[in-house]
Amino acid sequence: MTNKHSSTEDVKASLSNGTPTFWTNPNRNGDGKPGNAWEGQRIGRQEILDAADRFHRFRKVLTALFPELQASEGVIESELVRTQQLQQALGLDLAHGRLYVKADHSLPIAGSIKARGGIHEVLQFAEQVALQHGLITPTNADNISSLASRELLSKYRVAVGSTGNLGLSIGIIASALGFQTTVHMSSDAKEWKKKRLRDRGVSVVEHEGDYAAAVAAGRKEAEADPFCHFVDDESSLSLFCGYSAAALALKNQIAEHGITVNAENPLLVYLPCGVGGAPGGIAYGLAHIFGKDVHCFFAEPIASPCFLVSMLAEDGSTPSVYDLGLDNKTEADGLAVPRASECASQVMRSALAGVFTVADESLFQHLHRVAETESLRIEPSAAAAFDGPRWLVESSAGREYLDKHGLAPYMPNATHILWTTGGLFVPEEEYETFHRRGKELNANAPQR
Repeated sequence: MTNKHSSTEDVKASLSNGTPTFWTNPNRNGDGKPGNAWEGQRIGRQEILDAADRFHRFRKVLTALFPELQASEGVIESELVRTQQLQQALGLDLAHGRLYVKADHSLPIAGSIKARGGIHEVLQFAEQVALQHGLITPTNADNISSLASRELLSKYRVAVGSTGNLGLSIGIIASALGFQTTVHMSSDAKEWKKKRLRDRGVSVVEHEGDYAAAVAAGRKEAEADPFCHFVDDESSLSLFCGYSAAALALKNQIAEHGITVNAENPLLVYLPCGVGGAPGGIAYGLAHIFGKDVHCFFAEPIASPCFLVSMLAEDGSTPSVYDLGLDNKTEADGLAVPRASECASQVMRSALAGVFTVADESLFQHLHRVAETESLRIEPSAAAAFDGPRWLVESSAGREYLDKHGLAPYMPNATHILWTTGGLFVPEEEYETFHRRGKELNANAPQR
């Protein structure tokens, strides 16, 4: 990994060639603060707290709807796992810190990171409708699962456009609450995800185009129906805030692990990125909790680096990956997005540490490595972030970033967190295919 700190044009050329690329953000503020405007609305720490409070209010409802949440008393959360064997397998020396996995691939209900934002938005919409009709109170949402509430919610429809995991999240929670539910899915969505939705009574509409086409179709249909709420992955503040609440839980888990985060104990977080709402929301929350001491890097497929393309646009626009001659074809179906969320891009422009791209082959190699070393079962897109720590400590651009931000002397104290994003409900046969492919690729790869 010898990637040099390059000009914007050099980075674009590397992306166009499909070369794995590591870019650090020259516009990151010294204090690491994100932007505070979302389509003209000012946002901040309070929105993060409000989302966390909403999850808390709905704990009894969620426990009643989903028996798998009984043990956690309605809390939707994943483990923070110390991964010593994976760290060794990835070639990250202890002189550069300790490696952990934030296991959102095992989140209950939806089996992916999308359980955070997706469930939050549907709960917020259900709460608004029920409050308008006097069926619940602002402090107690328990009656939302009553017969009267379900009859009311059944008159409304929830729709979303998705490549897969967001559709699963929205479809499962919306149908469980009683909403009529439609998921518009792109051609690259996995068949098993469509089946899982249909088995729950969700209407799945398939589109020949990509993610953007599915979102556009869903948005257009919803505009014609006053009783339809469209979950817009590209511009939803509710989704974004739902993701951001993860930072509060992570703060507690970090403390439980005895981890200190400050200037001399930096926190490095690596997140797979599609349209940008989920990683953007989490990074936004982390920035409000840890300030300049957290450094978040997004990971994207070499065919779909939409967020990096957006970050490179000096005029603040969000160009498409097609503009670089890329085809947006990747095995990482949840990350197959041609254009980033303009809102998420603007909010993260001053706080994001950097972005790197990954080849599909590496996704399968890492999927196999984490299974063999830590017995963690993820889907390919969830492995996108695994090259991040080595890019940071071994590439010239990464070392330049460490020097610029005064991190180099403190890397032995660093905490690296790989955020895994999906995999719990992948059918066994399909997962075994992924695992075999990764095993073959690793067997033929040069030794680290």
